Amino acid sequence: MEDGDSPEEKSLPLALSRFQVSEEYGFLLPDPLTELPAPYGPWMEIAHNLPQLITSRRLRSRVHQQMPQLSARHLRGREELHFAHLVLSFITMGYVWQEGEEGAAKVLPRNLAIPFWEVSQALGLPPILSHADFVLANWRRKNPNGNLDTIISLPGGESLRGFILVTLLVEKAAVPGIKAITRAIGAIPQLNAGTLHRALQELADAIGDMSQALRRMHDHVDPAVFYTVIRIFLSGWRDNPAMPEGLIYEGVSEEPMALSGGSAAQSTILHAFDELLGIRHSPESAAFLHRMRDYMPPPHRAFVEAIRCAPSLRQHILSSGDPQLREAFNQCVSALADFRSSHITIVTKYIATAAAKAKAGRTEPGDRAGPPVGKPPSALEAKGTGGSHIFSFLKSVRDTTREGMLSA
Repeated sequence: MEDGDSPEEKSLPLALSRFQVSEEYGFLLPDPLTELPAPYGPWMEIAHNLPQLITSRRLRSRVHQQMPQLSARHLRGREELHFAHLVLSFITMGYVWQEGEEGAAKVLPRNLAIPFWEVSQALGLPPILSHADFVLANWRRKNPNGNLDTIISLPGGESLRGFILVTLLVEKAAVPGIKAITRAIGAIPQLNAGTLHRALQELADAIGDMSQALRRMHDHVDPAVFYTVIRIFLSGWRDNPAMPEGLIYEGVSEEPMALSGGSAAQSTILHAFDELLGIRHSPESAAFLHRMRDYMPPPHRAFVEAIRCAPSLRQHILSSGDPQLREAFNQCVSALADFRSSHITIVTKYIATAAAKAKAGRTEPGDRAGPPVGKPPSALEAKGTGGSHIFSFLKSVRDTTREGMLSA
């Protein structure tokens, strides 16, 4: 968090600085590191060459032969730990999935597993690629004009870059909404209807901007590349038929660990909005969403919990009888349901339709698909990379969001 919190922000009950949330960047890590200290040069050399090492099937041999087992004790501060987690998580996903689903690794070697476990323990994150790595800590400015790029990559070329950066833009568009949450909760005990109304308007506008940013996915990510190349590297080893027993982290545990892959459900944003608006999902969907909170940085998880424990916005508006507040509240709920509908449209195009084309062995004119790393994935055909039954889950959370509207 930057040191420049305003006096107004510091006085709020949910001051963002308490939860490592940035006034400018929200849940994104402000100005992430792009290099690790000198002792970790072997990690960086592998990480910067991951796409080529994976597509040439040389990553596993490189890890075995040229990656010394390094201790995490030389890492200092949150930024170095987050970047180390990013580097080791990308190497891990490449190592596990280098040979595709049928050749998935069952054991992560100790020279990778032990430091990954140490860094994960220090951060309170699981030892697997998560949204916190893939998006929140994986961005840099290419030049002073502010053009963005990723730091670490995997196979997928421009489509992977587009997928990460569009998701980053969604996170950035949410920032005014995150700040509106703190103002809304602060206005409830003060019975300040004007402040609360403005905060709800800002929240609805931010969610609308998130939907607009999400739609840029259509311009920057090729469905065939996403489905046949990128998606497998986001897949985890829980609820995945390709790895039914999980992954053994050598030197850490003799028993396999079952961990979910990277998922949009690990983004703190929608959890925070759901808690503020009092959206209640079905038991199955709620259980999955709550499990995804274990993949968030602990301070962000605490932010969601603090919103849950705050005075109920929904009850306050119901008891106030104020039609303007009720209308502003419903605009937020409607915008959130529309965002979830946009997400369903994206998933339909990039998974369902892309799967059908991959099965048929065809592409549409204009598809920019490069050669797939292996066969199109089948184990997670109807599931998200986090392991959920993706369409039933997404439609369920969209529908229960709509049910959160307040009637007159």
